[in-house]
Amino acid sequence: MELSPIFARRLYIALLIEHLERPNVPLLIECTGWPRRTIQDSLKALPLIGICLSFIQDGRRHNDGYYQVENWGPFDLRVLNQWLQKLEKQLGLSASIIIDTK
Repeated sequence: MELSPIFARRLYIALLIEHLERPNVPLLIECTGWPRRTIQDSLKALPLIGICLSFIQDGRRHNDGYYQVENWGPFDLRVLNQWLQKLEKQLGLSASIIIDTK
């Protein structure tokens, strides 16, 4: 079963936020190669699919900080981790994020 590319992108961004250390927009751009606007649109849309994010302020400027998944809503993180390679393949990404499933 193939997911909508937009939906797959949103899930992948959420997984990156979960597994990267201090994920912010520049780091997400670096990891995916996607334009800033694509990343920002995906972040804005995550609450629409039930994934709750928070921005942890970490600096003096208003945009210094990183994202954190507060609640996965209807999604099971263990299942999403199993889908990771399929998501990357569907999105045309070559490098896999490293996931510790312990």
